[in-house]
Amino acid sequence: MKHRFANAILLMALTACTFAQTHTTVRHYKERVDDQPPEIAQAEDAIQKNDFTAAETLLKKAIDKDPNNYQAWFDLGFVLNRLGRTDESIAAYRKSVTAKPDVFESNLNLGLMLARANNPEAEQFLRAATTLKPTAHPEEGQARAWLALAHLLENKKPEDAFQAYTKASELTPKDPEPHLSAALLHERQKEFSAAEAEYKQVLMLDPHTMEAAIGLTNLYMKSGRLGEAEPLLRRLAAERPDDAGIHLQLGRVLAAQGKKEDAITEIQTSLKLAPADSDAQRDLADLLVQSKKLPDAEQVYRDLIKAHPNDAELHQLLGEVLLKERKYPDAQQEFLATVKIKPDFGDAYGSLAIAANENQNYALTIKALEVRAKLLPETPASYFLRASALDHLRDYKQAAQYYHLFLDAANGKYPDDEWKARHRLIWIESKKH
Repeated sequence: MKHRFANAILLMALTACTFAQTHTTVRHYKERVDDQPPEIAQAEDAIQKNDFTAAETLLKKAIDKDPNNYQAWFDLGFVLNRLGRTDESIAAYRKSVTAKPDVFESNLNLGLMLARANNPEAEQFLRAATTLKPTAHPEEGQARAWLALAHLLENKKPEDAFQAYTKASELTPKDPEPHLSAALLHERQKEFSAAEAEYKQVLMLDPHTMEAAIGLTNLYMKSGRLGEAEPLLRRLAAERPDDAGIHLQLGRVLAAQGKKEDAITEIQTSLKLAPADSDAQRDLADLLVQSKKLPDAEQVYRDLIKAHPNDAELHQLLGEVLLKERKYPDAQQEFLATVKIKPDFGDAYGSLAIAANENQNYALTIKALEVRAKLLPETPASYFLRASALDHLRDYKQAAQYYHLFLDAANGKYPDDEWKARHRLIWIESKKH
């Protein structure tokens, strides 16, 4: 079986971060205006108590009195959003912006709501928000607007998105979030050096940011820098000991470096935390086979087959382990199960022929080799195995034919079997006289 770690590392899935604080709408810190309808103050109190139904009624009364009251429309947009009435919320925010276009919070919330609805108008209002002054915490508010705009632009205008992330990071230099978002975008754009620099910046600002550590680890693994990935993963495993995925990934990195015993330990730890992870079980079984811990590997494969009884590859892998353990009858049964599930599994017919031959079931050996020959090219081994089985069945004419085919194909690469083939040919051909 192809080594699961030799040519590729299974990368830990790093999902795109969802920044809740960036994508949720904000409350407006309004200035006191003496002539505001009393319903607005009452609605504000209801909002504080999460009584959105009452707030909606009060705000509509305020709007009936003054249809151009931007504050009432803004609060109504907030309330309708919390009530899950997205279209109505967007309409209310539009009314607020129309009534007073230079309010940061109104433009930001309208842009966020439109972005959620995949409405292309979102960019217009988020860009407007970046030019306006928030009512409170201006740097943080502006950075929030730039972040929201950057997230919106990532797919269609990645260069503009990078510029927006830079603006956000300049406004809040101690906030790792803009750097983390930029790193993820650089990675998706396959700009790995830039992504690495951003991840490192995040870890300078906050050494405990798991997303950055995971992202940096992924970059190291993609570029084959496993020696740099290992210490990061060990740190992650120490900080998040109950995270099965991190232990699994550390195990894979260790395995790729040839540290099989340590890898086995980490993957076993992963499986204690997530016993149903079939990928981890497969990785563990493969490592156990490589480490010649065949009984343990056999048990893992049997457990996997209980969960996935119609997986032909699992039956094949278990059969290969049983062959190594010289449990030939059991191996034969697994290979038969394999080809029953997947009749075109060429390699399984070759293994079935080997097991059947060891069980002295020469008729099955030949039958398996005949099917294999229709699916895969003949090899010196398949010629020799067929010749030997025919020889045992006393079909000397065909046996001689395949011994000759074997010798022609072997070309000195299989000296022991070639010696046997020549001596059997001497005996067979002597019987003709």
